[in-house]
Amino acid sequence: MSKKLVAYFSASGVTAAAAKELAEFSGSELYEIKPEVPYTNADLDWQNEQSRSFVETHTPSSRPEIKKGDIDVSEYEKIYLGFPVWWGIAPHIVNTFLESYDFSGKNIVLFATSGKDGLGESAKGLKTSVSDTTVIIDGSTFSQADADTPRSEILKAIAEK
Repeated sequence: MSKKLVAYFSASGVTAAAAKELAEFSGSELYEIKPEVPYTNADLDWQNEQSRSFVETHTPSSRPEIKKGDIDVSEYEKIYLGFPVWWGIAPHIVNTFLESYDFSGKNIVLFATSGKDGLGESAKGLKTSVSDTTVIIDGSTFSQADADTPRSEILKAIAEK
């Protein structure tokens, strides 16, 4: 049996819940990507162009600092990477995570949470943060638009990638 990891960034707890479900469903270990400076509600106000999330997302070079965890990604054969979708992309803190470890030769399956959007341009934006030998695979999105789709179907679609 291959060793699997669900790594995720969650600003409000929604992605954390989905990540925990996926880890349980797929028999994976769980790892939270934690910001060095936690996000406040004001930081996450997507309607405020001065908010931290807005500024970081609209600054392509932004790399919010993360708390470096005790994890050896070389141990895992499959990595599921989850995050909320912000303006059609992954938050740049996910790029920070990818740039902090060596994912060479790994397959990374993306999953996200969103009010209505899919993964958007997330794969394209994250590919710049890994080696050419890392494969980024679009998984699926847990969104309000998918409310009629059973969670088990979404989990299965991601786990089978």
